Order: sequence, then structure tokens, then C-alpha cells
Amino acid sequence: MARSRTLAAIAAVLALLALPLALVRRLRRRSGHPAVAVIADPHDGSAVDPDTGAVRSVQAADLFMPPDALERIWTPLHLERLARTYWRFLTRVTLGLIRVHYTERERFVVLLFRPLKLLTFQAPEYEMDAEHGIVRWRIERGLLVARAGRGGLGYLQIDVRRGPSDDPTRACLHIEVEVSNFYPAIAFGLGRWLYNETQSRIHVIVTHGFLRSLARLDLAESRVGRMSSIRETSRLS
Repeated sequence: MARSRTLAAIAAVLALLALPLALVRRLRRRSGHPAVAVIADPHDGSAVDPDTGAVRSVQAADLFMPPDALERIWTPLHLERLARTYWRFLTRVTLGLIRVHYTERERFVVLLFRPLKLLTFQAPEYEMDAEHGIVRWRIERGLLVARAGRGGLGYLQIDVRRGPSDDPTRACLHIEVEVSNFYPAIAFGLGRWLYNETQSRIHVIVTHGFLRSLARLDLAESRVGRMSSIRETSRLS
């Protein structure tokens, strides 16, 4: 009975979130942005493991900007700011319903208040060199995570890499947001169809909105500042 109530609560939360998330569909590129974001999802961007039911989902964009602008943000500090920008966007687009709380070892994605932990992540892992950067959060637990997927088996990550560009006045930054080896509680408890039509659909809408928003190159200040003293990308590789 308790499990049924939990799953029903999850479904209600997702339905509630769908209302403000509808605003994301209205996002458009505006003139005056220093960069241009073009959605470039891979053809195999979403998949379910037929044996385990684990989900992998990838959304991607190519961000075109002046070469000097890319050089300015290609630092560990800005990689950390990119990570913070993702969480800031999530809070803004849900009109404050979703919030992120930080501790030294974990990140909590909550619905309004900390007791309602939708997702709990381990502290982020960073990798960066001259061409490629990753920030990865391993999924620990949460209301949206089935029991089989807890304990850091799955992860959310933002992957950035320098891409080719035919225009010498424009550099290309390829960005991918990936959820891998994720075991959604709603799929295991209420069915795959409901997961696809709610949580999965919402995730894609939000991620595309986030990727388009990066055209402003408005990266949020980190709440932790872990990378503030690291100047060279080689120290993260």
C-alpha cells in the first residue's frame, strides 16, 4: 500500500510539473545572443535495455560562437559554472517547484522542500583537457529512482567537446546531456508507457530548453566554487 501511494504521488508530481514546463516550448533564439544553439540529438538518443529496463537518454546541441568567446569559457571554472547553470535552469523553468540543495558529498533535487527528494546525486566528478570536458553526477537514490537503480549505478552528465566548424569566424562547441543506466520508479511501478508520456517527455523538453538557453552564454556562479583555484585544464585530465 505504501509503495502504491508513493508511485501515485510521483505521477501527481509529474503532472504538476507539466504545467510550468509547457512554457519551455515557447523558447526561441533571440537576436543579439553571442552564440547560436542548434539542437543535434543523435538518432539513437533514447534507448531502454531490454534485459534490465535501464534507460539511456541523450540530448545534444551545437553551440556556435566567436572563437575568442569559446577560449574564455574553456576553463575548469566555467565547466563548474555550466553544471550550476543546468540546475538554475531547472529551478527557473519549473517556477521554483524544483530546487537543488547542496552538501559536501551530495546534491538533492527536491519538490519545494528537502523531505521530498526526487533525486539524490553524489558530488559531481569533473574531467577536462584541451578538447573535451565532462561533469558527471552519479544517481544515488530518490523518489524517481527504482530500488534496482540506487547506489550510484546510473548517472547524469554534461559532456562538452570542441567540434569542427566550416566558418573560421565561428567556433563550435558540441554539448550533450546524458542520463545513463537510469531505473525510473514510475516505469517499474506503473508502466513504461506512463513513464514515456510523463517523466521522459518532460526531461527531453527541459533539456532542449536548457541547451537553447546556452546561446546567451550566461553561466551561473557556482554555489560550491570547487574549481575556482584550478586554472589549467590539464589538472583535471
